[in-house]
Amino acid sequence: ICSSGLFSEFNTLFVVLQVLWRFWRSSLRFCRCPGDPVQRNPPTCWTWRCSPAVRWPSPAPTSASGSTTGRVSVLWGSFWVTLVRSVAGSVRLWDVRHRGSDAVQTFGSDSTHSFCSFDLNCSDALLCAGTEQVDGEDSFLVFWDRRKPGTDPLGVYSESHSDDITQVRFHPQDKDRLASGSTDGLVNVFDLSRGAEDEALLATLNSDSSAGAVCWCGPASSRLLCLSHDEGLHLWDLSRLDGDQPLSLFSTADARSLELLPGGGGVDYLVGGSYLEGAELLLVVGGTRSGELHLMSCDGDGLRLLRSLEGGHKSTVRCFLWDAQGEALVTGGEDAQLLLWKPGGEELTTGKKETMKSQSALRLKSRPHKKHEYQRKKKIQKEEDSGSFRSHERV
Repeated sequence: ICSSGLFSEFNTLFVVLQVLWRFWRSSLRFCRCPGDPVQRNPPTCWTWRCSPAVRWPSPAPTSASGSTTGRVSVLWGSFWVTLVRSVAGSVRLWDVRHRGSDAVQTFGSDSTHSFCSFDLNCSDALLCAGTEQVDGEDSFLVFWDRRKPGTDPLGVYSESHSDDITQVRFHPQDKDRLASGSTDGLVNVFDLSRGAEDEALLATLNSDSSAGAVCWCGPASSRLLCLSHDEGLHLWDLSRLDGDQPLSLFSTADARSLELLPGGGGVDYLVGGSYLEGAELLLVVGGTRSGELHLMSCDGDGLRLLRSLEGGHKSTVRCFLWDAQGEALVTGGEDAQLLLWKPGGEELTTGKKETMKSQSALRLKSRPHKKHEYQRKKKIQKEEDSGSFRSHERV
């Protein structure tokens, strides 16, 4: 998963999932999938049908050899954009609410910088991008004022990471708080209001492996979740920064070794994590190679299974989104499916795949075809039309 080709494909899948969820909620094919058998109300899952209404920026950035080198990320805010890196060391922003393939903003940096992670702070004013390792030595966090495209970077942090910066995540409420994760195994937390890098660095957390995903979570987003590329999981409480208590709340080097499932089994991989504010729950999604999904809560006591989702995906699931407003889960997998899961939902229509249909689902919207009844009504209508014509002739 750490290879550049695979990593780029999975990232692109996640970007597509996010854009589809914002644009095409009304363009769904529906089919029922069985949920956890121990639950009374199994969740309903829907299979996505895409619409060509939105086009991706084209052509994609390419290297001198002609290979695509762009890294794409979707950021939400009052200025809703798609970011893609270029080989020339620039970051380009597209406003996907408007048609066209031209970037609306471009931010330049050193030509040696190849960016692999991006984020905007909660005020939509500060843009940060993390680079791949440069010249086999350092990697950089580069900052721009998003309101001033075409200008030089506001600053660069160059000493905190020594390898590819895979994750850059601003705090959801604090515009100056930033977390970054890298393949060097470090997760750094900064307070950008302090200025210089040495002073801004609040904490360096060791994930003991290549950091794959970072997520702010917990009360007031005071906790930080990190998932590593080899299925490790770490949960830290940053509210303890000024105290003597250890920051680590829970840590496992390999979540696959935990017996989380009924019967003592475990997950094959971790998909990601998301904090559900309404439920005050940190949701971690794991899965099996056959396509089963397992929803787990995570806290200081570890991981606990909440529900299993079966019968939807047929292979590895690579990304998910939680829709808090609709209380729905959207998942995307290597089986080329985007599925929408919603507990207690009713299907509006049925999909094309016969293996994913159920008789109860078919009965929701279809009526039995009564062949003889149809022929009888057609015969009566024909006789009435014929009689009307003959009576008209007698007149």
